[in-house]
Amino acid sequence: MTTDESTSLLAKLANKDYCYLTTTGRVTGKPHEIEIWFGMIGETIYLLSGGGDESDWVKNMRVQPQVKVRIAKRKFTGQARFELGAEEESQARRLLAGKYQGWREGRPLSEWAREALPVAIQIYPPAPLP
Repeated sequence: MTTDESTSLLAKLANKDYCYLTTTGRVTGKPHEIEIWFGMIGETIYLLSGGGDESDWVKNMRVQPQVKVRIAKRKFTGQARFELGAEEESQARRLLAGKYQGWREGRPLSEWAREALPVAIQIYPPAPLP
């Protein structure tokens, strides 16, 4: 799949309601999958952890940042990162608040959108379907 095809596919998937995030268990080494809200800009998926650093999926990614993401029937691999610049973090918070809470420019963000821990996942081209 070319970069242009990948970008086009990602744009089509961005409006899906949720994705499935698979992390590697930090103790067991086994895969752990959760359903989670997401936002996407280009080839980066953004998540907000309402549980902050206490969420198991966050703890897992801090130990092993390599993750798998499934949106609809498309599978991706990615690398999680927690260091977002101020502008990127603000953009991620507004993106998810707009998608899931109807937030609009000029209105205050909800407590979740303001306080949740932002996580970025740089995704790579989709894996072939089985």
